Order: sequence, then C-alpha cells, then structure tokens
Amino acid sequence: MKSIAMLKGMSIRFDKFSATAPSCSWIGFIGHGESGISEALDLGTFTSHNLSALAVPDRLRWIAEAERVRRSGGVVLAAASDPEVFRDLADEVWWLENGKLRMRGEPREVIAAYMHEVYLGWGTAIEPSMRRGDGRAEILSIEILDSHQKAHALIQSGQPAAIRVVVRYAAPVADPVIGIMIRTRIGFEVYGTNTELEKLKLGPVRAGENRTVTFYFDCQLCPQSYTITAASHDPNGVWHEWMEDAISFTVADSRYTAGVANLRARAELS
Repeated sequence: MKSIAMLKGMSIRFDKFSATAPSCSWIGFIGHGESGISEALDLGTFTSHNLSALAVPDRLRWIAEAERVRRSGGVVLAAASDPEVFRDLADEVWWLENGKLRMRGEPREVIAAYMHEVYLGWGTAIEPSMRRGDGRAEILSIEILDSHQKAHALIQSGQPAAIRVVVRYAAPVADPVIGIMIRTRIGFEVYGTNTELEKLKLGPVRAGENRTVTFYFDCQLCPQSYTITAASHDPNGVWHEWMEDAISFTVADSRYTAGVANLRARAELS
C-alpha cells in the first residue's frame, strides 16, 4: 500500500468504501467525530493531521514542502479543523463520515456541502473579537436570519436574508444610531450601513428601553465565511457599544463562484 501511495497514487480501503487518488495530487480531508481521517492519513506520502493548528510560518513551510512532494509524484494528504484552508490549496477535498466517503470533488463545492450540514439547525452566538463603548447601551443580540426569518449560521447565496440587532439603553440617548458591517474572514469590508443612512429614526430613547433593528437584504455574496460587526453610537460617531466581528456566518451556493460579490453573470456565445 505504501509503495502504491508513493509511486502511483493512493488507494484507501475501509470496510465501507474504496477510493483512489492519482499521483501528483493534493487531497484535503474534512469530517468530524469517528470519520476515519486518521487512518486515511497514514497512506499518504506527505501528511498533516491538522493544517489549521500550525502557526503561519510553519504552515507556509509545510505547504512549500507539500508542493515539492506533489510535483515529484507523491500524494499529499492533510486534515484541518477549519475546512476553509483547503479552498485554494487542495486539488480535491474528501469528506469522510464514519469510515465512508460521503463526498469528494472540487474543494469549494465539497466544503459548502459539508458546512451546510454542520450548520444545519444552528443559531448564532455572540463572541466579539473586541468590545468597547461608553456604556450608555448594551447590544443584547445579533442574529443572521435566513430566507425563512430563522436565526441560522448558513445562508444561501442569492436568497433573502437579514441581520437583526437588539440594543438595550442604560441611559437616555437623544438620537441613537445602530449600524452593521459585514467582513470576510481576512477583514475585507464587504458592506456596511446604519439606521441614519437608511433614514430610520430611533430616538429619543429613555434608560431601560430597547430598540430592535432588522436590516433586510438579498444575500448576493459568494460562498465563503463572513463576520458581522454591530454598534450603537451617536450621529457624531461616539460609541455606546461596539462589537467587532461579533458573530460569523457562512454563505453556500450550489456552484463554485470566486470572489465576494456574486454577480450571477451569464455567458453567451456570439
């Protein structure tokens, strides 16, 4: 088995499936629980049990060596706790589940299908990377809503969606503004707006009052992960409460689309 893996490709055989990877290939494994990934990794020429866990310099060195091995005819295998690392690295992604090959193919398509199932039924929790403000307000909740107006961490590209922010005011505020910002995982600002720009007046508010604002939009985003930042502030920009990258969500689609804005282009031959 080792000689096949090193020279001609890789063949995995469990009780429930068999699959072959050609030589000069880079395969990313995703799955969770008793997936069988650990056993599969033993068959590769050059492997990593969790590429996500490597520090950036170590990961870059590993990727460089993996490319050298792949070009020399070897089979590179890697697992990752964050499937997103395989989007632009792997030739294929294999989704293993209970010793079965659930799906294999183009990385973005397999990752989207996997994330759809993982996120199915999940809501969203607030875990901001940074929280600041003068204390006049507290953001109680931030939710990404799907086309059925249900809190969900997975949104379908092109479908109606919404972001709902609930704020409680600890002190009177004459003219509060509530805003949102959507960013990619690497911090690129995708879209932002607020109630002042949308001509929605919220005040004045008294101490102890809440305001719930829902921003509706069509999710014309490409499949990948995004974060939401939310804030309440005065019109002059003084923050009552600012929550940076408070929640994350993933956009999925039935096909691979590169970039951030899903323009849904049509190709015609003329």
